[in-house]
Parts: sequence; structure tokens; C-alpha cells
Amino acid sequence: MKKHVRCFKVWKADRYSFIHEWGTREMKILIGQPKLEPALNQLERELRSNPDVDIVLYPEGYLNQNVEEACRLAATYETMIVSGHRRLDEKPKDRAIIMNKAGDIVLEKAKYTPATTVEETGWVIGTLLCDELVRQGFRKESDGQVHLIMHSIGVGMFSEEQYAEWLEEARQIAIAQQCVIMGTSHADGAYRDSDISIPIAYCIAPSGDILFESRDDTRTRIVDLKSVRTGQDWMAADLNISVFCLE
Repeated sequence: MKKHVRCFKVWKADRYSFIHEWGTREMKILIGQPKLEPALNQLERELRSNPDVDIVLYPEGYLNQNVEEACRLAATYETMIVSGHRRLDEKPKDRAIIMNKAGDIVLEKAKYTPATTVEETGWVIGTLLCDELVRQGFRKESDGQVHLIMHSIGVGMFSEEQYAEWLEEARQIAIAQQCVIMGTSHADGAYRDSDISIPIAYCIAPSGDILFESRDDTRTRIVDLKSVRTGQDWMAADLNISVFCLE
């Protein structure tokens, strides 16, 4: 796998001209579209090949029951992992999960429950699992800024109409929350054995600008975020976003 082959989109806020005066915080996020697999081989390959990223975003259910192994990988490669796992004896079985760079679970949320957030290295991060996007949106029980919403999707879209609907719903959440939202599905699999499956990945700026939308293109992306402020001092106007594609 080659490194960053090209930067194909840059989004700069109006106030970014002040960034060198204030100093910046940076966050590099890898958005992967693996194939369904019983182990975590693709995740480990991407962690090993991209040691400079801070977070890996993977699809809903990718981890299956391999949470302990995912924690080990997060600690070994000192990289946060945001994905989903399953508890097959519970309903709903799907859970969103975030592991920090030490391999500790810092967020775990059952599907269709209110959104929660976690702050890591000054960035406040929340999650969405698959159709939570359209069924409930990003519904929080507490006030407060969120910087990044990570949307783990199970499989590809079953129609062009669904693809357009989900992208627009994500765009509206980015605008409403004044945050970055990004999502990814598996490269394979289909919804209820549908004949159509369109793998999807995307990243949307707080303005609602679509920085990339990956329609049936499962190459890995790197999103590089730079911000003058983080924590509760966050302002979307202080953000710069670059997106790179890996070959």
C-alpha cells in the first residue's frame, strides 16, 4: 500500500489565517472499508502500514466478538479504534465502541440508545451506528460541543435513493452540530441479501460541504484535521481539513 498519493480535497474555514499565531492541534483519521472477516487481519495491516494516524474508523460489526484482540492492537500500535462489535446474546446485539491509544475502552454504546461522547486529546468524539443516522439522528441527553461524529455502517447501500438519503442526513447533522461527520461501510456484504450493495464512505465539514463521498470505491482515506482550539473552546471556524487517498 502506498502512502498519501494525493490530497484531493481541502476545506479551510474563514478564520484559518490565524492558525499559525495560535498554534494547532492535529488529528489524523484513517477511514477504512474492509471486507467482512472472522478475524482482524485487515485492521492490523492498516495499523501496521499507517503508524502516523491517530484514529482508525471501521464499519459496524467489523470487530465481531474480537474486542480483546482489538484492544491489544490499539495498545500495540498506539492508535485509537472506532468501530462496532456484537453481543449475540443481547438485543440489540450491535454496540459502538471506542478504544484509546492505551487499549482501554473509553466508550461503548448499544444501538438505538442516546448518543454519548468521549474527550480524547482535546477532541470530543461521538458515534453513530448504521441506520441510527436516519432513525434517530445524533440524539444526545446532555448539552455540549461535539467535534467529530464517527458513523460506522454495516454494509453498502441497497439503492441509489438510500445512498443519497443517508449522505444528506449526515450533511444536516454536520450543519446542526457544527462538527465533522465521517462514515464507512464494509466493502462487501448486502442488506438482507439485496441484489444491490453500494459500499459507502464519506467525510463532511461543519459547513455541510462534502469533502469526499466514496461510492463503490473502497480505497482507504486519511482525513487530516487541524484546529486552533479543542475542548470546550472549539469553534468550527478554526478548523482546516485535508483528505488523502491511499492506493
